[in-house]
Amino acid sequence: MSDTHSEQLLAEVAALPALPGVYRYFDAQGQVLYVGKARNLKKRVSSYFQKDHGGTRIGHMVSKIVRMETTVVRSEAEALLLENNLIKTLNPKFNILFRDDKSYPYLKITGTRETFRTAGAVPVPMLAFPRMAYYRGVIDKRHSYYGPYPSAWAVKESITLLQKVFRLRTCEDTVFANRTRPCLLYQIKRCSGPCVDLVDMEAYGRDVTAAERFLRGETQAVLDELEQRMLAHAEKLEFEQAAEIRNQMSALSRVLHQQSMENVGDRDVDILAVKVQGGKACVNLAMVRGGRHLGDRPYFPAHVDDATQIDEGLEAEAGARAGDALERVHLRVLEAFIAQHYLGAALPHTLVTSHAVSKDLLDALTEQNGARVHAVHQPREHRRAWLDMAQKNAEIALARLLAEEGSQQARTRALAEALGLPDDNLDELRMECFDISHTAGESTQASCVVFEAHKMQNSQYRRYNIEGITGGDDYAAMRQVLQRRYGKIAEALRAEREGATVQVEAPSAEDAPAEPAREDATEAPKGPRMPDLVLVDGGKGQVSMAREVFQQLGLDLSLIVGVEKGEGRKVGLEELVFADGREKVYLGHDSAALMLVAQIRDEAHRFAITGMRAARAKVRTGGSKLEDIPGVGPKKRARLLQRFGGVRGVASASVDDLATVEGISPELADAIYRALH
Repeated sequence: MSDTHSEQLLAEVAALPALPGVYRYFDAQGQVLYVGKARNLKKRVSSYFQKDHGGTRIGHMVSKIVRMETTVVRSEAEALLLENNLIKTLNPKFNILFRDDKSYPYLKITGTRETFRTAGAVPVPMLAFPRMAYYRGVIDKRHSYYGPYPSAWAVKESITLLQKVFRLRTCEDTVFANRTRPCLLYQIKRCSGPCVDLVDMEAYGRDVTAAERFLRGETQAVLDELEQRMLAHAEKLEFEQAAEIRNQMSALSRVLHQQSMENVGDRDVDILAVKVQGGKACVNLAMVRGGRHLGDRPYFPAHVDDATQIDEGLEAEAGARAGDALERVHLRVLEAFIAQHYLGAALPHTLVTSHAVSKDLLDALTEQNGARVHAVHQPREHRRAWLDMAQKNAEIALARLLAEEGSQQARTRALAEALGLPDDNLDELRMECFDISHTAGESTQASCVVFEAHKMQNSQYRRYNIEGITGGDDYAAMRQVLQRRYGKIAEALRAEREGATVQVEAPSAEDAPAEPAREDATEAPKGPRMPDLVLVDGGKGQVSMAREVFQQLGLDLSLIVGVEKGEGRKVGLEELVFADGREKVYLGHDSAALMLVAQIRDEAHRFAITGMRAARAKVRTGGSKLEDIPGVGPKKRARLLQRFGGVRGVASASVDDLATVEGISPELADAIYRALH
């Protein structure tokens, strides 16, 4: 294998120290292939280059390596931290990757308890009566936050429970400040009506404190306190107040009874279960906060098959102990999730896991957490029930994913059969769909979306700003976008047939990917390649225009398919129109092929609409043209837009007209005029 690599690379490998560290491999295009860690850099990295790995996944990866970077660290825990930071940052092709999603929702109670206690001296009523709210974003120390929760539904469910028991307000401060009579929530006993003084600050404060204690898991203490208050009212013959507290206790008891995993000693615990099947994996994360089971959330990693086969190959060559290969894959996926999910983020002190994770990983978590993190993989009693539930949910989520992917593959096959496309390699079947969008001829844009490998590839989407046509002329817009999209490809294919080489230009700025790539998106095709199908959102007119463009470019007309609205423009009655003279095809309203066509067509329409709206908003609000002019700040920009009705009005104004605006000197007016022209 070493004869395929440069002498410089092999010399770098030979010079590596026998110390712990992290290594990165790069291909000829500078893309990161793999990030790994090692106790002994020299021994680990050398194992990649000293043997012939044949046609295995590791052999495929090693054959692509042209450059290497290494970082020496002090310990294996430090190597683990660095490795996973690099994995999340670089998205290597052959590592197990989890989507980096830390935007968990929280339940927020506005104002701290200290603020509440001093609220009597504060003239603003909103501060004296904190509100509950769903929250996702940056934490503000002035407020109290409880969570995180696994989903928005879990937060809203908790808010509903707290409304029933403690009757805290959820209305916005602006609504609270302007109420003259209680809202419906008061009528159905979900709010105590602080907006119209139906509850005093002291009583409301007790409810806030009780709600916070309940969220922290102190449910029995809350019940005991409510009981004492109820008995005190009863002794004073204040039976109405005692009945209110009795109702609170009953509601709280019902809430606890409904919680299948009620407070059993554990306060904050995360339960992690993994399931691997069919080359796919799912890690199910369930959360217990304040002793209450808040629900779970599935995560699906990318590159599972490649990464696990590479690791298996290395361990086999290193003489690792034989064992259950599938169990080792489960463990790798679980450890990859824990490392990528928790390193750099807050985590509970106890993890209940379906497999025993390594001590090095727990040491790294402890080091960054500042307190010992425990992992239990053979739990008992209530923890056993939690783990069984998480394991079952992981199996269900993975089965659903595999079924959906199978359904999508069935749709691809159905469309290929309906159109007579080759079905020997449907994984590489590529379709591109175009749509035109504008508002009364303003901000015309064309969209191109790509379907490949049985899914939409949003990293390869393109938007085209259409210029030089009559506003509203969709046919001219379609002609322009097809010429721009396929002109260079046609030229390259023609030169290829003639034995010459033509460099296909990289996309211009406006043709660049308009949305960030998903980590599961496939790599863009290298070199000139026409899609297997070109879908045009339109009937005979748009297809005729596409046929003219393809004839001029010398491309295959059979690739063009128009999606024509059916009778009454009803969904499910669409017909397919062909540029090569074939008869129209009606697939049937329940056809799997039509479902796929509609999916791609609707995605092209969505993508075009969002681009058009963004462009239109930029024009109408002044865009960046005024913001980029030195000396024009927010106030002057607002005056200009208000005076002339938008950036177009400002651009149409003369220097003298601009100078009449407050704060705009003749020199600045001249600078604005020149910048806009």
